[in-house]
Amino acid sequence: MTETEPVAFPQDRTCPYHPPTAYDPLRAAPPLSWITLFDGRPAWLVSSHDTARALLADGRLSSDRTRDGFPAPTARFAGLRNRKAALVSVDDPEHRVQRRMMVPGFTLRRATALRPHIQRIVDERIDAMIAQGPPAELVSAFALPVPSTVICALLGVPYADHDFFEGQSRRLLRGPEATDVMDARDRLEEYFDELIDHKAKQPEPGDGVLDELVHRQLRDGELTREEVIALAVILLVAGHETTANMISLGTYTLLQHPDRLAELRTDPALFPDAVEELMRMLSIVDGLLRVALEDIEVAGTTIRAGEGVVLSTSMVNRDEDVYADPDTFDWHRPARHHIAFGFGIHQCLGQNLARAELEIALRTLFDRLPALRLAVPADEIPFKPGDTIQGMVELPVTW
Repeated sequence: MTETEPVAFPQDRTCPYHPPTAYDPLRAAPPLSWITLFDGRPAWLVSSHDTARALLADGRLSSDRTRDGFPAPTARFAGLRNRKAALVSVDDPEHRVQRRMMVPGFTLRRATALRPHIQRIVDERIDAMIAQGPPAELVSAFALPVPSTVICALLGVPYADHDFFEGQSRRLLRGPEATDVMDARDRLEEYFDELIDHKAKQPEPGDGVLDELVHRQLRDGELTREEVIALAVILLVAGHETTANMISLGTYTLLQHPDRLAELRTDPALFPDAVEELMRMLSIVDGLLRVALEDIEVAGTTIRAGEGVVLSTSMVNRDEDVYADPDTFDWHRPARHHIAFGFGIHQCLGQNLARAELEIALRTLFDRLPALRLAVPADEIPFKPGDTIQGMVELPVTW
């Protein structure tokens, strides 16, 4: 253990696009440091880029949250520990089987083919904002409905139900009590149970990923009904929540860096690099969770079997040994090796889609609303606490 008092994890950010200042001692510490979780239990925190990538590729670390010693950063997470989440909390070979079935729906080719559809959705949302006139609340008017509409179309989920699943997703990720989280998970599972019945009765499958699962993998016995439901829940929730937060927080960050934004307006071809730098800098999912299955020697430290490991994306993505002046927003740096999407076998399945959505959404927003600006002082805009996906609670803008 380190000689200093362990830092509590997670903590709230003081600036929405910078790590909590309380983590500063960890950034100056060795690659692995002890932290304490919400219930006082200790876990290893990884802050080094090279160490994080090595551990994320190490099969001796497990993503299975039902295992003893798996770190629970919040009470609501602890309440769901006995219920596996498809893809993200299963290990090989089960993970390999699930991922193989999902990959065709999330390839770079599929994301590229969806670009015209994403562009139409983005334009429609901006049309509606312009028609209503300023000011607008960007999260509800744009940042959330764009990825919600896209993931619904991709999965084959009726967008008419978006109020329901967006509300349950918020409870799942931010519910104040574990009972709220468990109830939200139950409601989403019940919803997909009924939707699967509906799709199974259709003579021909639709174009969505869920239709494919129902009419092939479920029908042929490759997946159980429970597995299809679990996959649907994780894809729907992750598919709109993460991208929505990146759009809102990315917009806020660009507005807070007017010189950088002016450069983008001059040369929109820089947007892909800007998106990559935003993902590195914002690190909205801060804390990849694992547990050691056996002793692991890494960076001069021994992680013992059964010990929890938290890989802090916000600190790993600001490792000074990899990124010069890491707290500076600069898309001219090579940022492609960040771990905002994770690394190893659990690297985010939807990263190609997310990149396409972010690029199109941000480029089009600032192109069509060149006078876009905050409608209230920046320090009055609420952002999310540190125990959930980072982003803006609301974002009042005008133009």
